[in-house]
Amino acid sequence: MASSLRPINILLRKPQYDIFTDNHRFKTVTAGRRFGKTFLSRGWLTSRAIAIPNTMHWYCAPTYRQAKQLMWGPLKDLIPRAYIKHKDETDMSLELYNRSIISLRGTDNPDSLRGPGLKSLVLDECAFMKKGIWDTILSPMLADQLGSALFITTPTGYNWFYDLVMESQSDDEWKSFHYTTLQGGNVSPKEIEKQRARLDIRKFRQEFEASFENMAGRVYYAFDREKNVIDINMRNYDGLPLLVGMDFNISPMSAVLGFRIADQLHIIGEIEIQNGNTELMAREIKSRYPDRSIVIYPDPTGDSRHTNAPVGETDFTILRRNGFQVYTPGHPYPVADKINTMNAAFENASGVRRVFLARGKTKSLQRALDGFCYKEGTSEPDKESGLDHCSDSLCYLSVAQFPIVQAARRLKTIGI
Repeated sequence: MASSLRPINILLRKPQYDIFTDNHRFKTVTAGRRFGKTFLSRGWLTSRAIAIPNTMHWYCAPTYRQAKQLMWGPLKDLIPRAYIKHKDETDMSLELYNRSIISLRGTDNPDSLRGPGLKSLVLDECAFMKKGIWDTILSPMLADQLGSALFITTPTGYNWFYDLVMESQSDDEWKSFHYTTLQGGNVSPKEIEKQRARLDIRKFRQEFEASFENMAGRVYYAFDREKNVIDINMRNYDGLPLLVGMDFNISPMSAVLGFRIADQLHIIGEIEIQNGNTELMAREIKSRYPDRSIVIYPDPTGDSRHTNAPVGETDFTILRRNGFQVYTPGHPYPVADKINTMNAAFENASGVRRVFLARGKTKSLQRALDGFCYKEGTSEPDKESGLDHCSDSLCYLSVAQFPIVQAARRLKTIGI
């Protein structure tokens, strides 16, 4: 039977072909609107189902209805009837003559996804799926078959898909692709310019340039991964005191570690401790840098905050007891002062950047700076996101190193 089947022609443009032919087991594709994401998904899934007999292949969309609208008709149009042994319209499944099965699923009902081992999986518009669908449900279904997955989507802010793209870049089994709408070749430059005139800049960048944008408005808008994240060499800091910004939140308790080089602050690491306390943080810092002179720039509230052990000590006295110098203002910094100082340190009006983060060593901090936003329609930072603790640690250090006048007047020193 197989010898009598005519070949299926899948015509792809150059960017789609590069993704299609790439041999990595897992591929993430961040692409603009009308790039041809679903067309690529259909061809990739079909080719694998035909090439690998007796295997299961799934196409997943955010909802069952979307799966049907986006893929069911186009899939039946692509695969000739001669290839199909059985078609189930209710289940949206095609069984091929080689006994491979292609099925369409919606991820809006997670419990319905548990079941067979998969050889191939497409997650279309996956940025719009619920967090945890991939990690807890779909990923284990690929394990016994050593299956492959294609994640393909237009981005929607700094959500779980953004984290996946960032984390996967250090894994040899993964490959990340990024294409704008224009690079896809399906939309004319003239039409894209029409959209540019119609949409605000962030919306346009998200939809047509496949940029990760937070539509609510970033607090630290001047931070730019391309310009404020650098490679570091620890030998450049020999003999310098270690500077630490510290936030006293319990879970996580956060600190950023850095050095002052002339008029620049280089952040070389970060520490986050779940269910932590000041004593644990102090021990962790000393264990990492036992021979360094260490200066702490903590949350100013630590002078009155009492920790659990030993009884009666404040966060500041614990830090002093562990041999650290402690620098702090007499009163908490106004929120606006912290934010303005931080943004100016990332890039001031003259284009000068003074705060730089170590590549590969500050992932949580970079994520916080990218994703920490204002509450919609307000100038109040949204602390419910949990992204404020790590970024606040950097704030305390940066405001001390590049103080505004009011903050400088309030600065006091607590000796060791």
